[in-house]
Amino acid sequence: MNTEPFFKITYGLYVVSSKWENKMSGFISNVVFQVTAKPAQIAIACSKNNFTSGLISQSKILSISVLQKETSSEIIGTFGYKSGKDIEKFSGFDYKTGKTGVPILLQDTIAWFECEVVQTFDVGTHLIFIGKVINREILNDSLEPLTYAYYRDVKKGKASKNAPTYMDMEILNKKSSDKNEKYKCSVCGYIYDPETGDDTHGIKAGTSFDDLPDDWTCPVCGVDKSFFNKE
Repeated sequence: MNTEPFFKITYGLYVVSSKWENKMSGFISNVVFQVTAKPAQIAIACSKNNFTSGLISQSKILSISVLQKETSSEIIGTFGYKSGKDIEKFSGFDYKTGKTGVPILLQDTIAWFECEVVQTFDVGTHLIFIGKVINREILNDSLEPLTYAYYRDVKKGKASKNAPTYMDMEILNKKSSDKNEKYKCSVCGYIYDPETGDDTHGIKAGTSFDDLPDDWTCPVCGVDKSFFNKE
């Protein structure tokens, strides 16, 4: 299948957050778009497997943080590739609480919206939430927003498995590699070097990237092997 046409559809990258009872979480979304002006309403898509999806469904509130072009790998790694079931995603990051109690990420954010969910659509693997905007703010008008094209083409990043745009590029573009070739994580920049291995996961020196176990993950940000590119 020719996947290139899908990459010509334009997207931004955002952190969508929510809270239910004493639990809050957020995820990186590349499907956020305004659907009406009066009243101002924004739609977002969220995988049913995403922990934040359940929080939004229960609380009927969400926030959207528009990320800046040079957003840190820490934010991308935490909100894009880790689960809110396992960690407190907002720990260590700058955020505020909105009128509804929803968390709003401020770090590397150029603008944000706070919304109340007015409609939900089931589209199979994902839910589409329509949020009525009840509050919003510009934080830095001088910065450019982060686009998926820039993230993919310049930063060499890839969509997470829960993203609507996810393609298993490890299968589509699988190539053999030399046993001494280094591989770089497209999320955090960690470089796997066969000469040193990976002490964190008990990988011995001399283990090529192709010989790493299928369940091996980046020791820094936790993403799987499909997010690594040959150096």
